[in-house]
Amino acid sequence: MAKSTILVVDDTPDNIAFMEEVLCGQFRVQAATSGARALEICGEADPPDLVLLDIMMPGMDGYAVCARLKEDPRTARIPVIFVTSMNDDDDEAKGLALGAVDYIIKPISPTIVVQRVRTHLELLAARRKLESLSLHYSSYLSPELVAGIRAGGIASSVGTRRKKMTVFFSDIEGFTRISESMSPEDMTFALNFYFEAMARIVIARRGTLDKYIGDAIMVFFGDPESQGLKEDAVACVSMALEMQRAIPLVEAAWRERGILASLRIRIGIASGFCAVGNFGSSSQLTYTILGSPVNLASRLESTGITGSVVVSEETEYLVRDRFSNVPRTPLAIKGIHHPVNSWEIIDDLR
Repeated sequence: MAKSTILVVDDTPDNIAFMEEVLCGQFRVQAATSGARALEICGEADPPDLVLLDIMMPGMDGYAVCARLKEDPRTARIPVIFVTSMNDDDDEAKGLALGAVDYIIKPISPTIVVQRVRTHLELLAARRKLESLSLHYSSYLSPELVAGIRAGGIASSVGTRRKKMTVFFSDIEGFTRISESMSPEDMTFALNFYFEAMARIVIARRGTLDKYIGDAIMVFFGDPESQGLKEDAVACVSMALEMQRAIPLVEAAWRERGILASLRIRIGIASGFCAVGNFGSSSQLTYTILGSPVNLASRLESTGITGSVVVSEETEYLVRDRFSNVPRTPLAIKGIHHPVNSWEIIDDLR
C-alpha cells in the first residue's frame, strides 16, 4: 500500500528537517519553505494527502495559505494542520475557522504529531469511502434528500416535524389498460422513459421526489429546503405545467419504440400543514410526509381533468397572481365532510 504524502510548510529549514525525521518512516514527505510554493505543490496533479502548516512566514503567512487552499475547489478537501508557536486561544480559533482540522503548538511531541496525522488521514479515507458509497446509493434518493443528508440537516432516526408544504400527485390515465397491450420490455421502457423525463423537471424545479407508486409520482415542496411557502407553491405549479408540456415529447419517444398508446396524465396539487421526516423503524426508514394535504392532492389528481393541473383552494390562493385559472364545480371527496373547492390552472401569467 502506497504511503500517504505529507507536505511540511515552514520557512525554517531546521524545522523542516526535524519534521522529516519524525514522519519519514511512515509517510512520504514533501517540503515547502514559503506559502507560495506550498500552493503550487497542492495545485499539482498529484497533491499531498495532508498539509502541516506553519503560521509565521514571510510574504504569505499560514492563515493566508489555508484560506487560499480552502477557496480553491481543487485543494479545499486537503486536511490542514497548523504547527506553530502561536499559542493564544484566539490564534487557534482563527486557524480552525479558516478550515484547518487541527492545531499543534510548538515545541512539538513527535508521538503527538504522528498520531494526529494518522487520525486525520484515517478520517479522510473514511470520508472518501462514505462519499463513494453515497454516490452508489444516492440514485435511490431524491437529490434534495441527498443534499440534506450530506449537509447534516436530515437525521438517521425516527422523527418528524410539522411544516406547511405543497404536495404534488400525478398518474397516467388508464395505464393499467395500456400496459395490458405491452410486452414487459416495452412497459419497462415506457415507464422508465416517462419517469426520467419527469424527474429531470422535478430536479430543475428543486422539488423533493418522494416516490413512484406504480405509474404515479409523488413530489413535495418545502423540505428539506424551502424557498418560502408562496415560492414553493409557485415552483410546484410551474413544474406541473412543464410536465404537461413535456408529455408530447415522451409520447413521440414511445412512438419511435413502436409503442402506439396515447400518453395523458392527471395532476393534483394541495398545500397545507404536513408531518415531514423519518417514518419507519430503526432498521429501515422512509423520509416522507403525511397529512391531509397529501390525501387531498391524491384525490384531486384522481378526480382531475386529463392533461391539466388541478389545485386546492389554499394552493390557488398562494399562486393566483402568477397563473390564470378557472374554478371547478365543488367536489364531494371521501373523508372530507364538506364540498371541496378546486381550480384548474390554465397558464403562467408571466
